[in-house]
Amino acid sequence: MAKKRSWSAAPPKKSKPTIPGSTQSMLKEKADKLIDDVIKPTHVKPAPTDNDYNYIADIHSKWYRNYFYFCATYNCPSPNAISPSFETKFARMEYVADNKFNLAYMRHTEQWFEVLQNMSMDECLKVIEQDPIFMP
Repeated sequence: MAKKRSWSAAPPKKSKPTIPGSTQSMLKEKADKLIDDVIKPTHVKPAPTDNDYNYIADIHSKWYRNYFYFCATYNCPSPNAISPSFETKFARMEYVADNKFNLAYMRHTEQWFEVLQNMSMDECLKVIEQDPIFMP
């Protein structure tokens, strides 16, 4: 005899918190300073002339919904390259509430791995600066 299945309403999804404009602009400003002062000098080097390997050409940040990303743009000098450049995200801060963020990094499997929860903006930026798993 076949089992009877019953359907029920799905539980309501939790709504994402609204990010204050001041928080968005403050984080963008602090992150861009971190990128310009620490990350770019370490990771953005002049274009190599002796090989066809990809290299980091630029590092920037951007907001997308409740996520703030640190991104690297790679140039592809090889004549066999599919495109001349591509972008990867290497660190993510998710706004959760009242200047609190969850911090994640992109694993080699192209999956986000959340490392820290409910951290302040400054704590997240300090971890990104000091921990090598958050570098491109």
